[in-house]
Amino acid sequence: MKLVWQVLAVVAVGAVGGRSVTAVQDDPWLSLLLGGLTAVLSVFVYRWVVGRTERRPVTELAREGARRSLLRGTVIGVAMFGCVIANISFLGGYEVHGFGSPTGAIGLVGFMAGAAVTEELMFRGLLFRLVERGLGTYIALALSGALFGAAHLLNENATVLGAVAIAVEAGGMLAAAYAATRSLWLPIGLHFGWNFAEAGIFGTEVSGSGATHGLLDASTSGPELITGGEFGPEASVYSMLSGALLTVAFLWLARRRGTVVPRQRARRADALATLGR
Repeated sequence: MKLVWQVLAVVAVGAVGGRSVTAVQDDPWLSLLLGGLTAVLSVFVYRWVVGRTERRPVTELAREGARRSLLRGTVIGVAMFGCVIANISFLGGYEVHGFGSPTGAIGLVGFMAGAAVTEELMFRGLLFRLVERGLGTYIALALSGALFGAAHLLNENATVLGAVAIAVEAGGMLAAAYAATRSLWLPIGLHFGWNFAEAGIFGTEVSGSGATHGLLDASTSGPELITGGEFGPEASVYSMLSGALLTVAFLWLARRRGTVVPRQRARRADALATLGR
């Protein structure tokens, strides 16, 4: 029953906030405001419902070090996507036609912030964290990553390749980032930095959800494996490779820090928790 309340609360805020931002997406200032409010309210609701139902401090959203982790994640996300675009551009698959819309980029800050926070709370804060308790880090990473990729099949220009790419480069990488830090702030920053760079800076499509209006007016063309096709650069082989490399790096860091949960230990922890009730 605890899980039901957690999922209902977080999903409800995310759904209402997402619809609100989408409804005003043509107004950049309202998008910025409502996206920011969605992000803040989602964090508040997650802290409240998880703290109340699990009766513990919500350490994965601790205030200490939050700004530093968010900034670090954002920088990594922007740099990561910048490397992807550089590789696509080197092969002639990305072309800049001129400057785009600064106000459009401002609106995308709010839109991407709301999306990054709500999706990380749902997929890493709830799904990955709770599955990890019973099945361990690696199985939880694979399952949550697959579901995260499958969720993107609902987007307008979704492709199977795009969903697989999202599962690898985002689902796996973001879960590994959480496993290494035991904080949701770094994955939130990574998620936001990647998405904002993709749409708000380089002006490309995000997860097959349609054209965007960022700082640059640009387009991609060429083989789908290189450019990602209609789904956007997230379906590019370069995105999958960079995401896979960072996933390995974060998992290595998690093992070094001793934060990987083996399956056997996860079972013992659940058994002890059951006996203690």
